[in-house]
Amino acid sequence: MEIAGYLASVLIGVTLGLIGGGGSILTVPVLVYLMGTDAILATTYSLFIVGVTSAIGSLSYFGKGLVNVRTAVVFGLPSITAVFITRAFILPSIPPELFSTDYFTLTKSNFLLLLFALLMIAASYNMIKKQGVTAAESQQQKFNFPMILAVGAMEGFLTGLVGAGGGFLIIPALVLLGKLPMKEAVGTSLVIIAVKSLIGFTGSVTDVPIEWMLLFKVSAFAVSGIFIGVALSKRIDGAKLKPAFGWFVLAMGLYILIKETLFK
Repeated sequence: MEIAGYLASVLIGVTLGLIGGGGSILTVPVLVYLMGTDAILATTYSLFIVGVTSAIGSLSYFGKGLVNVRTAVVFGLPSITAVFITRAFILPSIPPELFSTDYFTLTKSNFLLLLFALLMIAASYNMIKKQGVTAAESQQQKFNFPMILAVGAMEGFLTGLVGAGGGFLIIPALVLLGKLPMKEAVGTSLVIIAVKSLIGFTGSVTDVPIEWMLLFKVSAFAVSGIFIGVALSKRIDGAKLKPAFGWFVLAMGLYILIKETLFK
């Protein structure tokens, strides 16, 4: 299963490089179901892996001038703050066992995986539906400062809980609320994801034992996948592959939902 985990880690990077988002949502399932990592610890590990992978992936966008620093700061500050507060204070305050009946016990790990499954299902809908975010639509609104702050804080809270990058939320927000072109939104999103994920990781790293070798290996495979994805993106239209990946994410989300409810 460990070999399968490393191969799946490459897929995380390939997806990020090819379609600009969504791949990071696979990180926690890969760590839990293929690498045997505890769910709570997996959300911490995921922040590091997603942060490093996104940081390296964003370098080419920086070089091409496809990162909007102002929007990254406006969206990123509330997101980073929410991630850090969630990892440092909210997540540790969740009790190990939330409730129990004769037939089912909802533990903290189960709760996080169920929440993650719902997030995957929501993300899959965004990937499967026909793209409604167009340049024309993005120009219909002015730079919506309050909404960007609100969405940034909400997205940061979710990232802090489940350890996913949240690109499927960030990119539409940057296009519709920040009026960014799609390629610039992808580059800006990767920068936001990188910074908030790595800062979120520091918010809980002191409380848990870290398998640094596992983190470095998975991150290395994911980073290699980003370079493969970027190379493929020059020959393959990532937008056409996005719905197919969305169906895969939906299947994974339903699998986790069923496994964590009916087979516990």
